Amino acid sequence: QVQLVESGGGILQAGDSLRLSCLLSGGSVSNYVMGWFRQAPGKEREFVANIARLSDRRNYEDSVKGRSIISRYNAENMLYLQMNSLKVEDTGVYYCAAKIGYSLPSVAQEYDYWGQGTLVTVSS
Repeated sequence: QVQLVESGGGILQAGDSLRLSCLLSGGSVSNYVMGWFRQAPGKEREFVANIARLSDRRNYEDSVKGRSIISRYNAENMLYLQMNSLKVEDTGVYYCAAKIGYSLPSVAQEYDYWGQGTLVTVSS
C-alpha cells in the first residue's frame, strides 16, 4: 500500500522561502508521476506542480512558476517542493500526490494516492 507523508509546513512571512518534503513508502517514487496540490481555506484543491516519471519534465501553476521548483530524489523515495518569495496567497494545506501512468495531469481527481497534507501559513 502506497503511503505519502508530507512535512515542512509552518508559519512564514511574505518573502520567505520554504521546502516541502514528501516521503513515499510502499513503493518507489520513480514509478509514479508525482505532484503537489494545495487547498486554501474555503477553496477547492488546486494544482501547484508535477514532475514526470522518466524525465525531468515539470509543470507549474502560473502563480508559482518562476519561484518554485519541484524535484525528486529517487534513491530516498522523496519528493520536494522549493518555494521562494512566498506570498500571502500561498497559504493553504499542501498535498503530495502520486499517479500511476505517464501523463502529467493538473487535475486532482486523476491522482491515485494522497498524503494527509502539511499546512503552510504565510503572513504579510
